[in-house]
This record gives sequence, C-alpha cells and structure tokens, in this order.
Amino acid sequence: MKNFFTSNWEFTQEERDLRSKFQMMNIGIVLSSVAVLYGTLLNSMHDRYYLASFEFFLFLSNVVLWYLLRKDKKYFDFVSLFVTAQFTLLLIVLIYVSKPEDMKTTWFFTYPIIILYFKDERKSVPWFLFLIMMILIAPLQPFIEIDFTFFQLFYLALVLSIVTIIVYFYKIKMDEAARLIQKQEKMINLQSRQAVMGEMISMIAHQWRQPLSTVTLQISNLEVKKLLGEKPTAAEYEEALEKISDTVVYLSDTIDDFQTYFRPNKEVTTLHADELVQKAIAFVEPRLKKYNISLHFKESEPTLLHTYANEIVQVLLNILNNAIDEFIEREIKNPQIFVEIIKRLESIVIMVRDNAGGIATENIATIFEPYFSTKGKNGTGLGLYMSQMIMQKQFNTKIEVLSSQEGSVFRVEVPLRLA
Repeated sequence: MKNFFTSNWEFTQEERDLRSKFQMMNIGIVLSSVAVLYGTLLNSMHDRYYLASFEFFLFLSNVVLWYLLRKDKKYFDFVSLFVTAQFTLLLIVLIYVSKPEDMKTTWFFTYPIIILYFKDERKSVPWFLFLIMMILIAPLQPFIEIDFTFFQLFYLALVLSIVTIIVYFYKIKMDEAARLIQKQEKMINLQSRQAVMGEMISMIAHQWRQPLSTVTLQISNLEVKKLLGEKPTAAEYEEALEKISDTVVYLSDTIDDFQTYFRPNKEVTTLHADELVQKAIAFVEPRLKKYNISLHFKESEPTLLHTYANEIVQVLLNILNNAIDEFIEREIKNPQIFVEIIKRLESIVIMVRDNAGGIATENIATIFEPYFSTKGKNGTGLGLYMSQMIMQKQFNTKIEVLSSQEGSVFRVEVPLRLA
C-alpha cells in the first residue's frame, strides 16, 4: 500500500513530475471507480439498466487501466488519453440524460484538474474546447430532448471556463515553484559534492601525513649515521627500505580505500587479530622510538578475522598518533601506551590506553565531530571523526572513549566476520 499511488514504480529525481502524474492518475481512477460503482448501484435500483450497464463498463475499464499502469510506465500516455476521453464522454452524457435538480453537473468542475494534470496544456485545449462545444450545442440539437435550457448550459460553460483558467494559472505557479526547487537542489547537490570532495582530500592528507613522516624518519636515520661517520650496514639499509616499501604500499591501499569507501563490494581480508594490530603499531614505531614512548601490546589467543583490514589500521593509527601527540604536547614523563585485544563471542574489542592525562570533560562529547581539534593549528580535526565514521558505516559499531586524570581508554569493537 505504501507505493499504491505510484503504481509500485521507483522514480528518479528527474522523474518527479511523472511520479506526481502517476499519483494523480491513480487517485483519479480510484475516485472515479467509487463514483461509477455508486452510479451503477443507484441506477440499478431505479431500473435505469442502460445507465447502470454503461457505468459498470466504465468501472471495468478502470480495472484495466489500473493494471496497465503497473505493467509498464510507457502505458501512462495511453491511460491518460483513455481517462480524458472517458471523463469527457461521461460529462457529455450527464448533460443529455440528467436533470438540473440532480446536481450531477457538479462533476464538471473536476474536469480542469483531469486534463491539465494528466496531459500537457497544448493537448488539453482541444479536449476542453470539444467539451464546451458539446455543452453549448446540446439544447440546439434535434435528436435528444434535454432538460437544460441554453442559458443554464451557457452559465455552466462560463463557470467551467473560469475554473479552468484559475486551475491553469495555479498549475503554472506550481510548475515554476517545482523548477525553482529543482534548480536549487542541483546547486545544493553540487555544493555538497564539492564539500565532500574537500573533506575527502583533507582526510587523505591526514592519513598520509604520518606514513610520510615514517619514510622521512627512515631516510633521516640513514643520513644522520653518514654525517656521524658511521656507515650503515646492509641489514640497516634493508630494514629501512622494507619499512619504506611497506609504507608506500599502505599509502597506495589508502587511496584504494577512499575510492571504494562507500561501495558494498570491497575486498574482505582474512588475518589474525594480532597481525592487524601489529600493522598499525609498525607505522608509529619510528615516532615511539624518537620520543621514547613505551608501547605494551598484550597479544590475544589466536583469533581469525574476516574484515576490512586497512580501515581498522587507519582507525588504530589515528588513535595511536593522537596519544603520541598528547605525550609530546604535555611533555609527559614516562609515556606509555597499552594495547590489548579482548575476544568476545562474535567480535573482538581492541583497547588502547595511555597515560597522557586524559581528555577534558567538556571535550568528551565533541572529539568525534568533524574539524574539532585540541591541537590548534597542528590539528585538522578529522582523525577521530573519520575513524568513527569508518566504524559506523563499515562495521556497524562505534568507538567508545573513557577518560580520567591519568589517561584515556579508546575501545574499538570489530566483528569477527562481516555480514
């Protein structure tokens, strides 16, 4: 029943006008079906079987029209033509067989809505002129005796014309408003896409900043040894190149992740939970060594995950880098990070705890909002926002945070297998 008046069809934004026409057509068919069934019953009770048969035929026609609207959209024009002809014929018949006191001529004032909303203006004019002509010649024709005087029918035609003109100009205003709304929607959509693109670029920059710093640190370490007169060993070169290579692969994967971010056919990786966490730790290891930060990782029992690995690495990387930034800014003595995996029935929970002094109470509610940062000019305010968005949209979970004067605890829940 939800899509009954749209004939169960789906319509795009560009087809909104067609959708409205389908709704009007279905409403018109339902209401006219009720009217002709009532007429069939009433005429049968008064032994006017020829009229009852005619109205029952109209009802059966409505059933066929209702079916055609649900069979294919292309039948709309045919249904529109048939309904217009049906209403026109019905109104002409009312003039020839009804009496003024029956008040059946009130149905005439639905006609402007029928022809103007089912057909465009150019195709409506001939039908309207044909109806007006048939009304005016009714008392002049010699074949059927009617109960209306010429004055009564002229007055009916005049009022019908006035109502039609009013409906016509009202429809023009509605169409202008619809075009204006559509134009504004296009502008809003364009601005929205530009804003999303800008935000996505900011997110990519945020994700690339730390891995690029890792590459720089690896190269700097080799350069420093040369300046000090120490010749790096082959093993040191190999280790540095391996870490740089891993970082470059991660940067490439990050671009792929952003390209497929909202697509349902993303590649699912199978790996152990410990391996996943170690990937994130590997990226921050140069910073940990540089600032003498201790990281304690409590490995869990072997747990296999079927998940989007790079997204989890991005989330953990953001949380770890935030902790390191806080250690540096607050000049914490004996800085430590504790990472633990807790296995549950259908998920794992990755706990990241630090002793950086915690998050201010007034900031707890806003740390996951876009562009909120406590780092001043050094922060983009996108790291935790993006991380929360990843967990909500990709894993149907969320990041939770607890904070005290000692430090903060971030809790990241990852399903063992994606639905």
